[in-house]
Amino acid sequence: MPTILVIDDNPTVAMALDVLFALHEIRTICEETPAAGLVRLQRGGIDLVIQDMNFRADTTSGEEGVALFRAIRERHPDMPVILLTAWTHVETAVELIKAGAADYLGKPWDDAKLLASVNNLLELAETRRELDQHRADEQRRRSILAGGHDLRGFVYADGATEALLSLALQVARSDLPVLITGPNGSGKEKIAEIVHANSMVKAGPFVAVNCGALPHELIEAELFGAEPGAYTGAGNKPRAGKFEAADGGSLFLDEIGTLPLAGQVKLLRVLETGRFQRLGSTSERSVKVRVISATNADLAAMIAAGAFREDLYYRLDGIELRLPPLAQRRRDILPLARHFLPAGKSLSEAAQRALLVHPWPGNVRELRNVMQRAALLSDASIEVASLALPSPSALPLAAADAGVVEPDRAAIEAALVRNGGVLAQAAAELGLSRQALYRRLERHGIARD
Repeated sequence: MPTILVIDDNPTVAMALDVLFALHEIRTICEETPAAGLVRLQRGGIDLVIQDMNFRADTTSGEEGVALFRAIRERHPDMPVILLTAWTHVETAVELIKAGAADYLGKPWDDAKLLASVNNLLELAETRRELDQHRADEQRRRSILAGGHDLRGFVYADGATEALLSLALQVARSDLPVLITGPNGSGKEKIAEIVHANSMVKAGPFVAVNCGALPHELIEAELFGAEPGAYTGAGNKPRAGKFEAADGGSLFLDEIGTLPLAGQVKLLRVLETGRFQRLGSTSERSVKVRVISATNADLAAMIAAGAFREDLYYRLDGIELRLPPLAQRRRDILPLARHFLPAGKSLSEAAQRALLVHPWPGNVRELRNVMQRAALLSDASIEVASLALPSPSALPLAAADAGVVEPDRAAIEAALVRNGGVLAQAAAELGLSRQALYRRLERHGIARD
């Protein structure tokens, strides 16, 4: 049952409020003086305060009420406060509403209006408590992740990213091969580094190979090594391949979907037996390597088209880690943007809103480039113009659509609570303009104040 603290020197007022709220299953605690009210508030268990503005019979200035309200705000900044007074001073009301008062009602009050205000504030208070609990749980989980693992400086804030990171750390200590999927520039290599840094072979080397950058005729030599004269330009010295370089550690095969079929056959054999031959050699070599691969391609479609071996796919896909595009990890955007800025640089509120609205078709790589460029073109505060982001009409349709994440009523209300009802900040968090947020408030019937 929610509890309201009434601070009013008139016992009749306190009794009337007690009866009114009892009819609606709300508990009421009454105190007659500001000092007693503050002491009771300090003991906790209060969800809402209703306070008078005058506590002496010979005054109507409201100064005592103002002092009490400011004391409550100082000691309990999140506590909702409704002000009641028989002497309404418009200037005082405006001043206190601006300072954070939830409502300002005259005596005698309208029961329906008072109850509506109380119920709305109690719902918001409950939502705030849930969000605070969620935030505390989130912080506890992240402290555990950071305290017990090597995250390689990984920056994140979104729940989707946290879920992926938790799974990556869970599978890191196994010897299963890992397949990381996700669009270009989303951070697949960073996830691979984290898997290696928390694996049983973390003391060994981490060798990264971009299969898409290897000439097809040299893939075998790059991966498995070559003997002198094995191919034109091979030179007169034996050459170790990436598998040998990664022996005792992890080999990260990026863009695995670009590997030609001939290379896929040889890779499959190494994964199955741990043995291979250098190009131009008949002797076998053996290695112990944890293979982590990544792709932005649809491997299932490539298998159906005959462009990728199904048996190799199942060898690589011991565990799949799916990294969402940045547009689906919006809470990551601002922490990453600040991470990419040099010391002494900051983002204006307008720039933050622009970053949240942009669909980021190039993902984290695009964000990093934008922030590095903006830092060079700006003084201490980075404005929208320095970001040089393309307008939505200039983006490919798929990219523009990727940035549209329609918030529902619960998401909007939660954003309002997190941002203390400040519409500009809530809109920025939701990736909306202020006008777009206004339209959604009206559509869902959410009050602006």
